[in-house]
Amino acid sequence: MSGDEDVSAAEPGGGEPVLIVDDEKNIRRTLRMVLESEGHVVHEAGSIVEAEAVLAREPIDLVLLDVKLGDDNGLDLLRKLKARGEDGGRDSEIPVVMISGHATIEDAVASTRLGAFDFMEKPLDRNRVIVTARNALERRKMWREVHQLRRAVDARWELLGGTPVMADLRRQIAKVAPTRSRVLVTGESGTGKELIARAIHRNSSVSSGPFVKVNCAAIPPELIESELFGHERGAFTGAVAKKRGLFEVADGGTIFLDEIGDMALPAQAKVLRVLQTGEFTRVGGEKSLRTDSRVVAATNRDLEAMVQTGEFREDLFFRLNVVPIRSPGLSERLDDIPLLVEAFVRECCDENGFAYKPVDEIVYERLKTYDWPGNIRELRNVVERLVIMSDDVIRERDLPPYLGGPRPPGQATRTTGPQQAIDLGRYANKSLREFREEVESEFIRIKLAEFQWNISRTAQALGIERTNLHKKLRALGIHRAGSDGGEPETGGGQ
Repeated sequence: MSGDEDVSAAEPGGGEPVLIVDDEKNIRRTLRMVLESEGHVVHEAGSIVEAEAVLAREPIDLVLLDVKLGDDNGLDLLRKLKARGEDGGRDSEIPVVMISGHATIEDAVASTRLGAFDFMEKPLDRNRVIVTARNALERRKMWREVHQLRRAVDARWELLGGTPVMADLRRQIAKVAPTRSRVLVTGESGTGKELIARAIHRNSSVSSGPFVKVNCAAIPPELIESELFGHERGAFTGAVAKKRGLFEVADGGTIFLDEIGDMALPAQAKVLRVLQTGEFTRVGGEKSLRTDSRVVAATNRDLEAMVQTGEFREDLFFRLNVVPIRSPGLSERLDDIPLLVEAFVRECCDENGFAYKPVDEIVYERLKTYDWPGNIRELRNVVERLVIMSDDVIRERDLPPYLGGPRPPGQATRTTGPQQAIDLGRYANKSLREFREEVESEFIRIKLAEFQWNISRTAQALGIERTNLHKKLRALGIHRAGSDGGEPETGGGQ
């Protein structure tokens, strides 16, 4: 083995396990000496059968593989390793460096096409072996970091719960995800409709493509077409450059149309065309573009009722509602609360740099007696408050009064919620709808006052989207004292 240039000044290996597969004993011994001097744990094999036995029992981070192994061909083992990788096995991204004493261009090209990290000719150069091994192991390290990040991201969007309704939900997702059918996810605000959409994408044939979320309620009607389909330069005032639309960005992946019931009718017509033909045109453009993206839509509104009133296109509803999936409310799965709280506590502790805080069992029992009108989003907000305001353990005394926690001295007993007692007598002659609207209005006013009319913070405390709070304020006729009665003031921190 040749090699004059000294590479010993570089960082040595960190004990990573390496497998040498060569039918020549002297080659294996020489490579072992070089790699062990770098601090690696070295395993040897003289055939494909022996190599597979080592791979089955040992964690390997790098394989040095001879092309000619007696009557065997090392490329066959390379194919097997890469095939295992397609199944997500532990051999999925082990870098393989091919070596040969009878190298041909065809061998090198074939190795590269099969996914070999590098190709080295015999006689082997010591320094090249060291540098190649270091580079391959660095690539292996980066692969692992990427996988860890992906797992962390997947965990953030994991559907938690072991109740029967969640088991049924997972069964529906498992059936529809591998298909290309469109899915309409319905359910109350805060139930986790986006988690369902992401689970469908993650288990679909386009999971390697992008997942693009569009909040239809958050985009002004005059901008929705530009956001979805893009625009050409000069298409309208402010269009100083060409912009790709979200349907174009989602090509080869999934586009999630959240709050589809809030989309304006003109935009609905153009979305319908995309669903029918896969084609769209940028605002201000003439060229027809194509997109191959899977569509998952979600809403907390009754689209069938909106179709009857003309607020939503019937033909678009039928195009979207191929496979309907309902997202269950938290009140339907109260037994999942301990699991959800555990996950939220860990998440909030990590976000705030706290050590993990255990939760007393009585806390779980208190939380399971509440109706959770804001669903999982409201529970997440409550848990964040508990994590921040509690000591080393989350106890019953840390709960807000409406969840069974202690009431401030001198405060009257409350019968309906977290802020104040309600005189039920004044509602004796009211209908249920009138009672609900007045109580809801009163409660929202109290929360707005608590947060100095900061709409974002109030919406977060209520466990609803900011856009939904704006709609409720308009519907209930709530506006800040001293304003003109139009849009409520949003306060700072928006």
